[in-house]
Amino acid sequence: MDPYQRKIITALVIATFLAAIEVTVISTAMPVITRDLGGLDLISWVFAIYLLTYAVMTPIFGKLADLYGRKKIFITGATLFLIGSALCGLSQSMEQLIMFRALQGIGAGALMPMTFTIVGDVFTYEKRAKAQAIIGSIWGIAGIFGPLVGGFFVDFLTWHWIFYINIPFGLVAMYLIGKNLEEKIEKRKRSIDFGGAFTFIIGTGALLYALLSGGNEIAWNDQSMVYLFSTAIVFLVAFVIIQLKVKEPMIPFRLFRNRYLLVANLCGLLLGSILIGLTAYLPLWVQGVLELAATSSGLTLIPMSLGWPLGAYLSGQFIVRLGTKPISLTGVSLIAGGTFALTFITNTTPNFTLIIIMFFVGLGFGLSMTIFSVIVQSSVDWNNRGTAASTNAFLRTLGQTLGITVLGTVLNQHIGGQTNNGTNVAPDLLAEGLQSVFIILFILAIACVVVASFLPKQQPDGENEETNMSKQV
Repeated sequence: MDPYQRKIITALVIATFLAAIEVTVISTAMPVITRDLGGLDLISWVFAIYLLTYAVMTPIFGKLADLYGRKKIFITGATLFLIGSALCGLSQSMEQLIMFRALQGIGAGALMPMTFTIVGDVFTYEKRAKAQAIIGSIWGIAGIFGPLVGGFFVDFLTWHWIFYINIPFGLVAMYLIGKNLEEKIEKRKRSIDFGGAFTFIIGTGALLYALLSGGNEIAWNDQSMVYLFSTAIVFLVAFVIIQLKVKEPMIPFRLFRNRYLLVANLCGLLLGSILIGLTAYLPLWVQGVLELAATSSGLTLIPMSLGWPLGAYLSGQFIVRLGTKPISLTGVSLIAGGTFALTFITNTTPNFTLIIIMFFVGLGFGLSMTIFSVIVQSSVDWNNRGTAASTNAFLRTLGQTLGITVLGTVLNQHIGGQTNNGTNVAPDLLAEGLQSVFIILFILAIACVVVASFLPKQQPDGENEETNMSKQV
């Protein structure tokens, strides 16, 4: 890695760490925040609104990066994220915090896809996996240290600092990218797909809002749900029609003819569902079924945060020697094996067994997610890389939203509408519901193995995009 690449990767690591640690830090501080601001009934929207705006804006920023360059979009996203962070720290009510978290999410919608896109621009194919492994390891580090950092700020300073601390680091990342990132953008007239952007925001926003609110703030059989899903269908159909007609579509559907991208995107959707299912419901098993302390549930997930960066590192070491297909298949197979093992656990299964399972699941995620990111970066040329990376990121987020919706509905059917925080539900009844959740996760993992098996044996070649387009599924 030469000096230029080191400066760029340093900026990307900082940006990734800010976005990754944001969720775990605020989770630790939420009890204190609700005590100061009130609005306990709105607590879920502090997280949901960030996810919603992030998901909706990701493909839009990805396309803009292909039109106007990565540097401008990265700096724009970082600026929005930091302004949102500062305003979150100044919030005087829960409503204000939710509004400013939405602004943070918009900024993150530009930052995260740009990290993947810039890696594809700056590094050669042989080095992309290693660079991606460094960035991927940051998610594991954030998962471990986020709660500790959040606890430190709450105990020794104030909760406001969990937002303020983003500002100096974000400015450093902006400076490094602004000064060092080299881009040669073709000077030509740009055509922005305003119609596509508008219909996508309305349609996707309505869909995600319905999925995030269903069964919680809004009953599934409520009239509002009919309006939300109807709005989503109408605007998303309009979005598809617009994409087929405009000169510069926000999401060129011809990219889905690329077999590498199609496989990576479908696996991203499935893996997003599996990941949210594990992180949301395994702690519930530990606390509600095994009746252990919350600390034990956190310890159960830490091995996944350790296995993930190890898998990312190994993928970087062996991608050139073994190729993308064997490594990605190994990764998703480990995830399938781990979720299969979870279908057999009982209330007598020791927590140590879960820790072992989650380490290998994390190893599988590290192997597969890193490889799929490299595939996306390497399957298209510069002019489509931002769109491809952002679409993949959006589908992962959509997978998480769909996953938590479906799995939550399945669990609620078993526990009969009782609260599912592990305290008001009988352990046997909760175990029965969670077993169904684990079975669904295993089915999703098997589907991911099947999809990954369709990867071509050849390495992706983004410089020859037309060749990849001809590889039909």
